[in-house]
Amino acid sequence: MSYCGNNLSKHGLLTLSAVVLLSGCGLDITSEDSKTAAQSLDQNEPTVEIAGDAMKGVIQQGLVTANRLISDKDGYYAPQRQAAKPVLTADDGSYEWRLRGKADSWALVELHADGSTRMICDVVPQCEQGDGSPVAFGQTMALDSSFSLRGAGDLRMETVNLTPLTHLAVALAERSGNGLSPEALSDSYETVESWFGLAPGSLRLPPPDLTRLDETDNVSADALQLAVTNAAFLALVNNNAQWDSISDVLNNIATQATETGQISLMGDGVNVALADLISTAAVQASELQATVDSSIISQRLVVVEHRNVQRFKTIADVYEESDTDVAETDETADETTGDTSGDTTTDTTEDNTGSTEETADSGTDGNGDTVADTDNDTSEPPATETTPEETVPANAAMLSWTAPLTRENGDSLSMGEIAGFEVVYGNSEDTLDQSLAIGDASVDELLVDELTEGTWYFAIRTLDTDGNHSRLSEVVNKQI
Repeated sequence: MSYCGNNLSKHGLLTLSAVVLLSGCGLDITSEDSKTAAQSLDQNEPTVEIAGDAMKGVIQQGLVTANRLISDKDGYYAPQRQAAKPVLTADDGSYEWRLRGKADSWALVELHADGSTRMICDVVPQCEQGDGSPVAFGQTMALDSSFSLRGAGDLRMETVNLTPLTHLAVALAERSGNGLSPEALSDSYETVESWFGLAPGSLRLPPPDLTRLDETDNVSADALQLAVTNAAFLALVNNNAQWDSISDVLNNIATQATETGQISLMGDGVNVALADLISTAAVQASELQATVDSSIISQRLVVVEHRNVQRFKTIADVYEESDTDVAETDETADETTGDTSGDTTTDTTEDNTGSTEETADSGTDGNGDTVADTDNDTSEPPATETTPEETVPANAAMLSWTAPLTRENGDSLSMGEIAGFEVVYGNSEDTLDQSLAIGDASVDELLVDELTEGTWYFAIRTLDTDGNHSRLSEVVNKQI
């Protein structure tokens, strides 16, 4: 199955010393306390703590400042600058900041790099910079002094993450006639999520460290998609002479958003293109699957890969139909946001069947290929063959199925408990060595194309939101 663009194909998408003095706001702070530099606040004065993570890879020793967003008499919102020391991000990218006053407004948080700031490379297999040697995945690299990230949030939430996508959202919000108002920021966060096919609210999720995914199975597909999308901003520098550093990419795309309220859709030879970022994210999701041992995380990365491929295809279709080179704010991916819960496992998938015979029904026996106790497994959906249509290519199989209503132990199964489906297929009934995942419980058919000559065999299983999956359905086949 080939996809638009040169970077995508069906099988494998491309790829301090103990004390350091830092200057900030005319004051010196040390790295001995990298999370919270002492801020001289009257202990009797009410304060609000704001915290979050700076992640593009993990950003260490970045200088963070936070300021309330206050409106003037005309309703224009701007940062209320305070003469306070910046705090430093910790080794895990986290920061904490205390603001004077109550939690009754929004705040703008900004990170800047200096000579001591480091970032962990989150690009597989390496991060390239135009003026330095490549840095291997998981290793630290220096950031140039022009690197910065911004994010904003309601102080009542007390969490503001700083990523390339939040940086883009703040730049977009600056176009508002009311400045960085809560309404403008909320709208821009939602717009950026729609551009990249992210579930609503994804920019507020804690971004996982892509270099340490095996240390937790609790990261959702949505959070992984967010992290992989952020990684794509630096991955775009690799093998692209147009961009020398992550700062080049960030500055270009933020400028596009501020000046036009849009970003280039398919590229114009000058600006960063949305399609390039999304195709690069698909590549990174594919490459990351080889770096993790956890089958659950691997499945979720398959979901992320699939979502980005589908989003890329949607963008290409929009471009062809409208003959435009910008992404409008209301263009969203049709199929993206299946996983909105924090613990969904979905995965990607492929389907199957173009067979001329009856398709598999849901059996209760089979191999014990499960992630949890059998009693918790979901029932496999019956895969059925659809009536051949002239629109189905000769080298393709159109698969359809019905979502199960019960688990294998007889317990009822609601649609809200289904995370998606996985289709496995191959040239032998005993060797179903290829797979695709669908991270959307509402999907009930799939076209598998570009099949070579011979007999192809297909089966399907259901995945639930707790990470369990059913046994495989009976196998069906189609002669190509």
